Amino acid sequence: MKTMNRRSAIALGVTAATVAPLFATATFAKTKKYGPKEGKEIAPGVRVVEVGTGNSDIPAYKSIQIIDAVFQPGATAPETVMDNDMVCTITAGAFTIKKVDKEFKLKVGDVYTCSKGKTDQATNTSKEVGIHRIAILVPA
Repeated sequence: MKTMNRRSAIALGVTAATVAPLFATATFAKTKKYGPKEGKEIAPGVRVVEVGTGNSDIPAYKSIQIIDAVFQPGATAPETVMDNDMVCTITAGAFTIKKVDKEFKLKVGDVYTCSKGKTDQATNTSKEVGIHRIAILVPA
């Protein structure tokens, strides 16, 4: 297992701080209600809808892809190893997130990060459709 050095930790922190305000200003207005067949199913009751991709001005990343992970009530995305660093926010519903070393609960407006090579599992614990808006940071 590779440990994160101080420079990488600072870069990820700055990236998260840079991307998070984008969610606060534009994300909620753009989030829409999705039909049950929109996007690609990745697990029972969990679909991924591509929102858009743009170039990044952050030196470590060439682009940022925005997706919505749409969870039906009670649906779980299985534990997955992250291919890229990500910044996630909850735009609908409530979730329990499990990582190797911790578990936490999130509600609408909460933001968290995922690191490349680490695992993550999400469960929609609400009685409504839940949505994660995810900024996937694609390396340069």
